[in-house]
Amino acid sequence: MTPAGPQDVPAEFVRSLRSLRAVTLRPEVILDEVPGPARIAPYSAALTAEVRSERRSVSAAELASGRFVVLFDPAGHEAWEGSFRLVTLVRATLEPEVGADPMLADVAWSWFTDALAAHDLDPLAAGGTVTRVLSQSYGSLDVRAEQTELEIRASWTAADEDLAPHLRAWATLLCTAAGLPPLPEGVVSLSPRH
Repeated sequence: MTPAGPQDVPAEFVRSLRSLRAVTLRPEVILDEVPGPARIAPYSAALTAEVRSERRSVSAAELASGRFVVLFDPAGHEAWEGSFRLVTLVRATLEPEVGADPMLADVAWSWFTDALAAHDLDPLAAGGTVTRVLSQSYGSLDVRAEQTELEIRASWTAADEDLAPHLRAWATLLCTAAGLPPLPEGVVSLSPRH
């Protein structure tokens, strides 16, 4: 089988990727392109992100991380209810008392739905899971504090090829999970000066 060349990539998929490249996010969110998953869809692309307390500083604390995957099937996919499926992952470490809250999963899922709503998105076939893991160390590691990790996995179908609002919504979810306060409409976060 001959690998697809750039001329074989559907224009709709190319335009969707261009819509992502045009997005500007908060300076705390650091995006990197990574290979998209193979075999799930004919065309895919992926981004990873870290939310750090200080941009590009190796000593800065990582507050959250995640992955944003674009899957495209020009023929459409019945289960997706469309051609563009977005698959996301968000991970964050929480304070133990927050992690022990029995409502945490419901609250974390509301972060996802609220982030989409804040960007005027009405996703198709949305679904996902919220997982929390409580880690307590013993023996020679008992000096470590109890730790709760939260993982939000979600997928939904975009109504069209403009994926910019979807990426912004995912970044909002990342920042919420990281504990960053929301920015008011029209306000831009500035990087700290050194």
